[in-house]
Amino acid sequence: MSGSIPFYQKHHRHYDRGYRSRETESKVSQYQASSRYAAGSSTSATSRSTGLKVSSHSGLEASRLSPMPKRAKPTYLAVDKENQIIGYVVPIFRGSQEFATGFSNTEEARVRDTAAYMARRDMFTSGLEMERSELISRKEAMRESAERISLNKRIHEHEEHFKRMNEDSLMHPPEFVIKPRSHTVWEKQCVRLHCTVSGWPDPRVIWYKNNVAIDPLANAGKYKLESRYNVHSLEINRCDFDDTAQYRVSAMNSKGELSAFASVVVKRFKGEFDESLPAPRHGPVSEYGITFQTHIVDKFGVSFGREGETMSLGCTVIIYPALHRYQPEIQWYRDDVLLSPSKWNHMHWSGDRATLTLTHLNKEDEGLYTLRVTTKSGYETYSAYVFVRDADAEVEGAPGAPLDVRCLDANKDYIIVTWKQPAIDGGNSILGYFVDRCEVGTTHWIQCNDTPVKFARFPVTGLVEGRSYTFRVRAVNKSGMSRPSRVSEPVAAMDPADRARMRGTSAPWTGQIIVTEEEPAEGIVPGRPLDLQITEATKNYVVLSWKPPGEKGLEGVMYYVEKCVSGTDTWQRVNTEIPVKSPRFALFDLAEGKSYSFRVRCCNSAGVGEPSDPTEATTVGDKLDIPSAPGKVIPTRNTDTSVVVSWEASRDAKELVGYYIEGSVVGSNVWEPCNNKPVNATRFICHGLVTGEKYVFKVRAVNAAGLSQFSQESEPVEVKAAIGGGIPHASPTPPYGITVLECVRDAMVLAWKQPTFIGGADITGYFVDYREVIDGVPGKWHEANIRPVSERAYRVSDLKENRKYQFQVRAANIAGVGIPSLPSDTFLCEEWTIAVPGPPYDLQIREVRSDSLVLLWKPPVYQGRDPVNGFYVDIKEADAPEEAWRGVNNKATEKMYLKIKNLKEGETFLFRVRAQNKAGVGKASDVSEPVPAVTKPGTKEIVVDVDDDGIISLNFECCDMTPDSKFVWSKNYEEITDSSRLTMETKGNKSKAVFNRIGEEDIGVYSCLVTHTDGASSSYTLSEEELKRLLEISHDHKFPIIPLKSELAVELLEKGKVRFWLQAAQMSANSKVDYVFNDNLLSQGEKYKMNFDKNTGVIEMVMESLTPADEGTFTFQLHDGKATNQSSLVLIGDVFKELQKESEFQRKEWFRKQGPHFIEYLGYEVTPECCVVLKCKVGNMKKETSALWYKDGREIKADEHLGFTEGVLKLEIAQISKKDSGVYEVVLKDDRGKDTSTLNLTDQGFKDLMNEVFSFIANSSTPLKITSTDEGIRLYTFVSYYNDLLQVTWHYKDSAIAFSDRIKSGVVGEQLWLQITEPTEKDMGKYAIEFNDGKGGLRRTVELSGQAFDDAFAEFNRLKAAAIAERNRARVAGGLPDVVTIQEGKALNLTCNISGDPVPEVTWLKNDREITSDDHCILKFASGKFASFTITAVNTSDSGKYSILVKNKYGTESGDFTLEVTEGTPDLGVTSYSTDAEGNVVFGPNTPKEKMKTTVTGTKMQKQKESVTKTFPVEKVEDNEASKSKEFEVQKVDAAAEPKASDSEQTVDAKGLNCL
Repeated sequence: MSGSIPFYQKHHRHYDRGYRSRETESKVSQYQASSRYAAGSSTSATSRSTGLKVSSHSGLEASRLSPMPKRAKPTYLAVDKENQIIGYVVPIFRGSQEFATGFSNTEEARVRDTAAYMARRDMFTSGLEMERSELISRKEAMRESAERISLNKRIHEHEEHFKRMNEDSLMHPPEFVIKPRSHTVWEKQCVRLHCTVSGWPDPRVIWYKNNVAIDPLANAGKYKLESRYNVHSLEINRCDFDDTAQYRVSAMNSKGELSAFASVVVKRFKGEFDESLPAPRHGPVSEYGITFQTHIVDKFGVSFGREGETMSLGCTVIIYPALHRYQPEIQWYRDDVLLSPSKWNHMHWSGDRATLTLTHLNKEDEGLYTLRVTTKSGYETYSAYVFVRDADAEVEGAPGAPLDVRCLDANKDYIIVTWKQPAIDGGNSILGYFVDRCEVGTTHWIQCNDTPVKFARFPVTGLVEGRSYTFRVRAVNKSGMSRPSRVSEPVAAMDPADRARMRGTSAPWTGQIIVTEEEPAEGIVPGRPLDLQITEATKNYVVLSWKPPGEKGLEGVMYYVEKCVSGTDTWQRVNTEIPVKSPRFALFDLAEGKSYSFRVRCCNSAGVGEPSDPTEATTVGDKLDIPSAPGKVIPTRNTDTSVVVSWEASRDAKELVGYYIEGSVVGSNVWEPCNNKPVNATRFICHGLVTGEKYVFKVRAVNAAGLSQFSQESEPVEVKAAIGGGIPHASPTPPYGITVLECVRDAMVLAWKQPTFIGGADITGYFVDYREVIDGVPGKWHEANIRPVSERAYRVSDLKENRKYQFQVRAANIAGVGIPSLPSDTFLCEEWTIAVPGPPYDLQIREVRSDSLVLLWKPPVYQGRDPVNGFYVDIKEADAPEEAWRGVNNKATEKMYLKIKNLKEGETFLFRVRAQNKAGVGKASDVSEPVPAVTKPGTKEIVVDVDDDGIISLNFECCDMTPDSKFVWSKNYEEITDSSRLTMETKGNKSKAVFNRIGEEDIGVYSCLVTHTDGASSSYTLSEEELKRLLEISHDHKFPIIPLKSELAVELLEKGKVRFWLQAAQMSANSKVDYVFNDNLLSQGEKYKMNFDKNTGVIEMVMESLTPADEGTFTFQLHDGKATNQSSLVLIGDVFKELQKESEFQRKEWFRKQGPHFIEYLGYEVTPECCVVLKCKVGNMKKETSALWYKDGREIKADEHLGFTEGVLKLEIAQISKKDSGVYEVVLKDDRGKDTSTLNLTDQGFKDLMNEVFSFIANSSTPLKITSTDEGIRLYTFVSYYNDLLQVTWHYKDSAIAFSDRIKSGVVGEQLWLQITEPTEKDMGKYAIEFNDGKGGLRRTVELSGQAFDDAFAEFNRLKAAAIAERNRARVAGGLPDVVTIQEGKALNLTCNISGDPVPEVTWLKNDREITSDDHCILKFASGKFASFTITAVNTSDSGKYSILVKNKYGTESGDFTLEVTEGTPDLGVTSYSTDAEGNVVFGPNTPKEKMKTTVTGTKMQKQKESVTKTFPVEKVEDNEASKSKEFEVQKVDAAAEPKASDSEQTVDAKGLNCL
């Protein structure tokens, strides 16, 4: 049922799509079959067939009648009288009654059957409870369905809202979801066009009729426009014939515009009449004796359409007197062919207006349309041309569609399809055509040919007998495929005799035709086919036709076709698998250029009969040539928008289809076709031109073989209406320029010029009249000659001496004698006695080019006193004064022709000639016609050709020939009449002059003139040098030499084989080669392998190896018919030895590569990290293959530096040095062989390697930087890796620096530096460091001057001052112990070293209070270096913390120790401690060794000035006992810091010390 859904309801939001899904249809059917449902529709209508109530809600009716809300869901449920649901009804689109009536019968019957069936089923429904339960469940299901639909609706509205909230990301141009469809309706019906448009923002929709916008307000009640839910409609009320048109709907928004088209055709229903139309005739009409006058008014004009559009042609016909029931005969013709009503042509007569509607224009519809209105009193006609342009190509640059597809020679399984080529090729030549077929009743198109065919005719085979087919054709070029042509008329694949018997009966619409045959006679082998002939032959296929055997009643005769190549006796069956049924057969896949014979055998179930007589040998190729280009094109003014173009027909054209005309606005170089359907005449009116523009035209012919070349362009013509104009005379116009060449007593010789227009035919002669003039009064004209004279000079006799005469001349051709010329000047008849010659005459100009021309003339009739011995030619510009005449030749020429060179292109010139004899130069001839120095388009020159037999010929071609044109050959500009030296041959627009026996007597100027053209001519000068050259070429052609692309050469192949080879340019199948060595013929054998490829011309001979015996000369001798050639190669001496040596080497290499071998030998590379990697690439390895590394003959053991990945062996040297120099070797070996690769890294090899390393180091260096120290200024750079062998040079002002104690350089890690001690301003300048890598090196520079020097120098002074302060500050150099434990009563003596400049002040503290020296505690500071602390007798009150504080102007430092006094036996001795450099207590010389265990160390608290931040080493100081004291590192310590409790403490036991 979904197929009946109106198209405008599909895919819309307001339409329930669920009813179109199979699942929902199934549920609805189950629901309807099991229950009753009362429809709640308030708009149901009663069905007139079964009393059903059907809810009908089309889009229009719902909007008018339904009380539901705007988006309410319509119902489509059918109910009976008891409101029980019995089915689902789809509304029928009522905009077209034709559409509805096409389905109403079947739809109503089906609905009626369904209703009856459901009614009978309801009678057997039992159980009220079951009905109630089902009703409840049904209501629940409906509620769930409604909720689901509501949810989907809400989701959809949410999505729509989101889209509108996010406009920018979803904006898109209009798109037609459903396009409007075309309608054919009856008069007075309404029609509605629908379309559905999507797009965001919502598009604006406008309707057009024939490209004119429709305004409903301007045509009240006629049109109605509606738009809702993106569905747009146009309703046309009460259609009449004027509504037949093409309608366009345009949708536009901010993103773009899109249009769709639909056609409406309004026609009249047969048998129905309207009051406004004439009533049918009842009974006789009293029209006898009445003379009707017919007038055709309101005529259609020249019309232009495009393929696919609809066009209407109409005229109003007024017939007087008007009889109410009288009907004239209305006929329409196209190109004088009567048209019949069809799906393409609709004709209508309304009583006063005749209309022809072309429903779907195609190029076949182009032509001259004629309306013929016939009454009993006669007929009236009116004609106008209809032009149909190609539709826009689907692919840019694709050609136009072919046209006029027809089917010929239809048979049981074979049809020939023909067509016409399109006028438009898309800018690229058409490669060919594809033919498609479609079986009637289907819509499936099948392509018939795999490759495009260029011939506009193609045999389609493989058809099914009895079925009907239609065909179409597509053209293809390199840009793409054209649109398909209009389909052909259906044609049935059947025997022509059967078709003739069935003619008059209509076949079913499916195309099936029942074929009947006579009663077959079984068991009879058929005889020979008759009258076998080739009906068509092209380079793509050959078509055979024959007649069945004469016997009647044979059982189902079929045929086998056999072919035979000419010159052989072998027959090959073509259709081996399936015999053909038709007495026609097309053979494909034949070799072009070969000759074949064909024959046919009959067969049936009884056997295969005897073959027919074979055909004559036929060469495969196009028998039909492409027509030659049309002749001269002449445009003539017609109207202000049209031009009449006429042309000369193509010569010798066969099966001509017609002509295509193209026009172009002058200067635009854009050519447009004037017709898209070939015209058969040689005259055509080109319409649709722009008034006032100038156009040029060209024409080309077309036949089945293809399109010819274009003719020459016409002269420009301005488009405007012709005024008077008149028809040109058929007879010639008058001659002019009558002059006297000679005068004697009673006769005068006259000359004149040819008429400017000869009347379209050759001038057959001239007639001369004369009259006497007495006292200025002319007398009566008299005929001077009765018979016409062919020359333009004539001697008028029987005149009277000393009388005056006037003359007139008339020209004649086959059309008659033209009007006479104007009377000449008055001439006196008296004998000339002057000594100089008379004027030359009959000046002719030929071979006009942009810089030269040839002038011919005839000698004067009057010679003078002496014979003429030369001529002078004068020249001047056409617009120059008479004084501008100047001579062309300074020396008189004896010839009566002269080639004038060095003309200015585009300039117009005049010429005249003067003759001379011994007496002098005579009177000048009449001035020639003005001649512009312009080479006309299409101008050809004489071409010299030498054919294969050495025959020399002159060839000339002319593109502007007319049917009356002739080639006239001349030597030295005198027509050749003797054929003993030259033989002339003319074919088409080409002529050839062949030299019979060329020699020195043939030297001269040869020219060719084509008559009846605009001066088409050319010349060729055969000089002695040219004759010699042509004779050499002729000799080469008579005794040809095979050209060689390459001479004999030698090359080495794999395994050391030696190949001798050469290549010839072209060799035939019969050619041969002789192989010669030292004059001995070689033959194929074990040593020599010969090969000759005749397709490529490559000749080769291969030898396994070379031996000393092979030294000599190798020669290849070529023979091809009478053509020969040879090439030699000499291999002797050093050349042979080198080749033999290389061959042996290649042989050894081949054997080497059979085992493990090196693909790339050992080499090295340096990585960016300055590592050296030795590597080699190996091949043909296997698991057992070993790879050993050696250096200087010693094996390198495998470690992490060796690697083998992806066929590459590697050895990595991380930090290369001189010890890595040596010879490295890699050895590969296994059971298949051994290979060795060596790399010498000694001497120069090592030097080159290091230079590459140095290059990497140099490139890794950083830019030079400047820093300062306390000694001076330092320049430095860093490298990624430093090598001791790296050579570096420092430069100052581009000179190498000589190092001294003040300027030093050095290396610290990867830093290279230059130290300038105590710098001065003299050290300012440009510094550079240069890395030497053996090549160009690398230099880094820095500018130590200006601000850079000032900043560095200031920093140096600051650091220097800080260093001095650090070096001279006060410090405690010798250490004190941390803790001293001593027995009470002992004497304690501690001494430490003090340094500083100036000498520091020393202060001792006890428990942070200053103490002074007294008898108990003696404090001494000697020599400014040694500070001593002595307690004569220690007691417990001496315990405490003691500090020494030294101070000068550079700083302060302190040293601390703790004194612990223990009780014990008093000892009067004194214990003294001193420390060495490491802070150990120095024991006395008498201390026992076992007591020398404990060391005493001290911790020093250092106090410095706040400005001192850098650490410096302290000078070593020796005490007075020459013992070393400890060197302490000075650290910046906060003055308030306290010693840490965790500092190491060591106790000195007094028992272990010696008392001092």
